[in-house]
Amino acid sequence: MSLKLGLYLGYWGIGPQGDDALEAVRFAESVGYESVWVAESYGSDCVSVLAWLAGQTEKINLGAAIMQVPARPPAAAAMAGATIDTLSNGRFMFGFGPSGPQVSEGWYGVPYAKPWGRTKEYVEVVREIIAREGKLDHQGEHYKLPLPDGQGKSLKLNFRPLRNHIPIFLGAIGRRSVEIAAEVADGWIPIFFSVDKFQEAWGEHIEKGLAAGNRSREDFEISPSVQVAIDGDLEAARNVVRMGLVLYLGGMGSKKTNFYVDLSHRFGFGEVADEVQELFQDGDKEGAFKALPDELVNAVSLIGTEAEVAERLARFRENGIDRLIATPVHPERDQMKHTVERLAALPA
Repeated sequence: MSLKLGLYLGYWGIGPQGDDALEAVRFAESVGYESVWVAESYGSDCVSVLAWLAGQTEKINLGAAIMQVPARPPAAAAMAGATIDTLSNGRFMFGFGPSGPQVSEGWYGVPYAKPWGRTKEYVEVVREIIAREGKLDHQGEHYKLPLPDGQGKSLKLNFRPLRNHIPIFLGAIGRRSVEIAAEVADGWIPIFFSVDKFQEAWGEHIEKGLAAGNRSREDFEISPSVQVAIDGDLEAARNVVRMGLVLYLGGMGSKKTNFYVDLSHRFGFGEVADEVQELFQDGDKEGAFKALPDELVNAVSLIGTEAEVAERLARFRENGIDRLIATPVHPERDQMKHTVERLAALPA
């Protein structure tokens, strides 16, 4: 099967921005990348960046990875998506996720209770609005539109979208969240992804979700976000990935609840993850960094010579992965372009 390639632009200001970002996206478009994906947290928003890119690109698809559910009501998300889709002549793709409690409650002032129940219903409302089959009347657990006993009335998007179905992806890594993604979304964007442990870690949850939604695997695009470096200073690239993993294992969540530590156990690196978490939370960040082996770094990234990356990339196709969303690790412009260009040559 063919493997689509996406470029992960990341967060504006942390990743490329301005002319550098536009140059990277246009270069990826020129060498055959199918999509570009933009993130948001509590800085720049991905809607504005994707709208900016829409008028300056021609054929590359424009994905949100991800739009945070607490950041905007579902109607606002649907309006933005329908608008960018029209501006780009049908190239927009939604990506949603619940964020985390710190951002949801600390930044947006939205309670984090039942985040995935809320996200599932959010998807339903967005789909209803984009389909535009009638006036919106949704009375769910999390969203009641219009509000009961108020002055609101049922409304319908007041322009006809270019498409009545815009693909929706969900960013998820937990067992139940992956099931929900497989049940209701058009695709799934996992991070911290091990292709060698893909079936073992997520296979049953994907199948369970697809069955709940009465869907088949062909209805669900699996699109992991993976850090990539081809050639150049590979040890420096591995250390960049290692630093990120240390933060995820040590600083994301508590000793009791950390989805990344849980995933590490399912990947076969449970003892390592536990040690890194303990060292990090005890304040020994240098020790945590040194405790994280190359084997775990290599399991969740694509770093090596062109031949080494090609060999690893074959595992993505063998496991039925639909799209690889690549985050170039090297910050230097020439090296970034080398990785983007050489990766594009490999799937062919």
